[in-house]
Order: sequence, then C-alpha cells, then structure tokens
Amino acid sequence: MSADDNAFAVVADAWFDGERRHEGPATFLVRDGRIEDIAAGDRSAALADGGLAVRRGGFLMPGLVDAHVHLFLDGGPTDAKERAEHLKQPLDKLVEAARASARQSLECGVTLVRDAGDRHGVNNRIRGEARTPSAGFPRVRSGGLGVKRAKRYGAFMAADVDDPDSIRDSVAALARSNDEIKLILTGIIDFEAGAVTDEPQFTLEEARLIVETARACGRLTFAHCSGRLGLAIAVAAGVGSIEHGFFMDRETLSIMRDGQIAWTPTFSPVHFQWARPEAVGWSPQTVGNLRRILDDHARHLQLAHEMGVTLLLGTDAGSMGVRHGHAVFEEIERFVEAGLSLETALRAATSAARRHFGLASPVLARGGEFDALLLDASPFDDMANLQRPLAVWVAHPGSA
Repeated sequence: MSADDNAFAVVADAWFDGERRHEGPATFLVRDGRIEDIAAGDRSAALADGGLAVRRGGFLMPGLVDAHVHLFLDGGPTDAKERAEHLKQPLDKLVEAARASARQSLECGVTLVRDAGDRHGVNNRIRGEARTPSAGFPRVRSGGLGVKRAKRYGAFMAADVDDPDSIRDSVAALARSNDEIKLILTGIIDFEAGAVTDEPQFTLEEARLIVETARACGRLTFAHCSGRLGLAIAVAAGVGSIEHGFFMDRETLSIMRDGQIAWTPTFSPVHFQWARPEAVGWSPQTVGNLRRILDDHARHLQLAHEMGVTLLLGTDAGSMGVRHGHAVFEEIERFVEAGLSLETALRAATSAARRHFGLASPVLARGGEFDALLLDASPFDDMANLQRPLAVWVAHPGSA
C-alpha cells in the first residue's frame, strides 16, 4: 500500500469489532475513511518504511454510540432554577449549548448520537453542521420534533397532535426532516409514589397510526414510555424502540423480542437522583422508591438480554446530572452492575445501535467505515480505560 494523504495505519495490541473481542496485535490499513485491510500482527515497521503514518495504541474499538441524548440541554447543572433559565435562553444560545454538548461527546469517544427531540429544531441544525469534519462533532441522528398530546408532558421536545388527520399530517411533515419519529406515550415517573400515575397520551389505535404513518414515510419510531399501560400500547403498536421502559415485565419483553423492538433503558437520570437526592430534595422514602425502581430495571435488563431483546445504550444526556459523553461510561457501568458482560454492554454501545439505525458499517471490518476509538489500554483489563481515548475517528460526520 503506497502512502498518500488519505491513508494511514493503526496498530493495536487488542481490539473489539463491535460484536466480539480479539486478542493479539492487529494492523488496520485505512484509506479514504474506510478499512482497506486488517492484518494480524504488528506491521508498523514495514508500513512506516513505506512512508505511511502509523498510530499505535493498546486497544481499538468502534466509536461509542449514545442512542438517547438532548444536545440542547446541559446535563451538568443540578440547580433547578439554573436549569429552568437555560430553557428560556435565545435560540442562538441553545445552539451554542448543543455545539458544546456535541464536542464534549466526541472528546469522550462518542462518534454517533441520536438526539431524542427538541422543539427548537436545534438537533436538525447540529446534524447539518456535523457533516463538516472541522466542526468536531459526532454524527447526529435527529429525532427532530416529536409528537404529544396538548397539555401533557413533553412540550420541550414535541408538538401537539389531536385527531387522526392531525396525526397523519404532523407525522408526514416531520418525516421530511426527522431521521425518526418520536412519540411521547407516557409522562415522567412519579418518584414519590414510586409509579407512573398518569394515563398514556395515545390509545393503541392512535399509536398504531403514528407508527404506520411513519413507516409509510420510511421512518422508524421510538417511544418515550414507562409503566405497564404505556408499554403495552407501545409494543402492540409496533414502535421501533422503547426509550426508558421502567416497570418492564416479561410479557412485554417477549413481544419486543418477537417484534424486533429495541430497548434503550437509560438508567442514568434515575440513578443520579438516587445517588444525589439532595440535588432534588428527595425524602428517604422517595430515595427508597428510586432504589427499588433501579433494581427492578436492572433485573429486567438482565432478563431482556437472556431473552434476546435488542439492547441499545442511551443515557438521556442533558437530563439533570447526566453529562454528554461522560454519561456513556456511567451507563456502561449500570449494564455491568445488572449482570451483563462488558462485551454485551459494549455491543449495546456500538454495533447494536448502528445496526438498529440501518448503518452500512455496524462493526469494524474490511471494507467498512473507519468509525473508531483508540484507547491506551483494554477496557477488559480495567473499564476506566474507556475514559482515556488516544484518538477518535468519525466516518462521514453527520450522515447517519
């Protein structure tokens, strides 16, 4: 292979292709953003003699994916007043916040995010900017603006729909700019009650109409949903993925497996409120509810894996205490704490999401895109190594 400006090599002591780990050194030849060859062993000396730039590291893997973020929200602040004021800022300030979120994600090794909705269209704008490599953003898959019922939860990320005609018209219009259509099926959990206490926003017939209209427009759907009633509607309607999905049950998981409905569990926002109850002012009783909810969620995550449900790793970054990029490491820890192997957790954070989104290169393989993360050492030796990226490569930014 001759040297040129668009070619280089990466030599890693071990690697993970997105599905399984490989021991022993390997040399990756990359040209024009694609993997031309993967050769066993360290070929760096010969390649360097031929004038090819070579980058060395301890471990190579696909770039991380956060399948549920809100780029225009800043997860760092925990003061309620400060967070409320953030939403009142002019559009240009919210765009700047989203740019900072995107850059922070990439610095942490996240090369693809799915933005789960904002009413300002910031996510679609950042998706466009991400197509310019100099922006320093990961690829952005945008849920644009979602759909919800009037006077119900979700005003910061969704538009109101009413009768069947408005559902059809709204979803068809949103499909022209969104990569996926999000429906807000339930509200947030009442942590003091330890349950979802409100009724679903859509009936089964209405949810099916959203899904069918989106499908006719060539779009997947993803549903903000927790609680038995909402989950039953979501899976019967055939949504593409369940987001959050607290108070899951075996029957729902069985339908999800058979219907190839993915699950993005998003432990991070609830875990933060359990770990830092003083930030919200929760009582000991509510903290106990949070712990029980998290433990139940972990049990059902393990069950979902055993049953063969597709798992996507998403953090809900932008929520209180859930920082863009950094939260991916914390969410991986939640998966491992639930009893899943690190390999399974990394699969959910790399290839599973890419495959669910229909990307042509879900794993690192010959001929595929080089969308990758080089680490100093293997995370299988110490998970903290995930937080020490040496280099990050984004393939065709923004084209997810």
